[in-house]
Amino acid sequence: MVKINSFDAPDGTRLGFIDEGPRDAGPPLLCLPGLTRNHADFDAVAARLSPTRRVIRLDARGRGVSDFADPDTYDLPTETADAIALLDHLKIERAAFLGTSRGGMVTMLAAVTAPERIAAAILNDIGPEIDQAGLDRIKAYVGKPPQARSLEELAQAMQADGRAGAPTLTAEDWLRIAQAVAEETPDGVAFKYDLRLGEALAAQGAALEKRIAKGEPAPDLWPLFQALAQRPVLVLRGANSDILSAETAERMAAVSPNVTLVTVPDRAHVPLLDEPECVEAIDALLARAG
Repeated sequence: MVKINSFDAPDGTRLGFIDEGPRDAGPPLLCLPGLTRNHADFDAVAARLSPTRRVIRLDARGRGVSDFADPDTYDLPTETADAIALLDHLKIERAAFLGTSRGGMVTMLAAVTAPERIAAAILNDIGPEIDQAGLDRIKAYVGKPPQARSLEELAQAMQADGRAGAPTLTAEDWLRIAQAVAEETPDGVAFKYDLRLGEALAAQGAALEKRIAKGEPAPDLWPLFQALAQRPVLVLRGANSDILSAETAERMAAVSPNVTLVTVPDRAHVPLLDEPECVEAIDALLARAG
């Protein structure tokens, strides 16, 4: 069993992380999970890479083994500051960032707020534009408790929802995914994140709609990605993703010769990072990072 470490974020919230691997083998790999996810999504990455490279997996506030916090702090600026605070805590000057979905948005923001800390970046199925269909899907489930009596039942429901986008995943794969995101408790199956995250997303969405109604433009995230592209960047896209469109991914690849785009077949949002295409591309990116 891996050792869970923790440290205090700038506002005092206790954040959990896992730190494995040698300390003298190039820039560490900092893994940042998706919106409602946690360090378990990087189990395969850590198992494969930690024998030869330091791999650090951070659970964002309100997720996984990290403490719940004020929902007002479940936002990208705070979570980006948390990631940089972890590097400070560990006395790491530069790291390669691996961000899945929300973690990739944190990575792009860090390219502006702390560019000197990024040696290279991997964005897993995320970019500076997000398809509305994917956003609507996420809004429909975030903050709602699972309607399942066991992890096996949850896995079956997840497989039914995700089969079209990821047709090659087996029942065992879906059970592993369910075990990563939820747990069985005396009160039933519970997700491993603060359900008030749904309230935070709703409030942020309402604030954005109000801003647009006033005639103000929506935030443009392309400058963040352009700043990130000053470093070696790998963009992984699930071929069936409803979050990162093929058009946006291709535009990202055209921003800089530093950007490599890899499309992963038979995956939606998100690739699991153990696919052969991902393994080969991640290894190549880390070789470029040093």
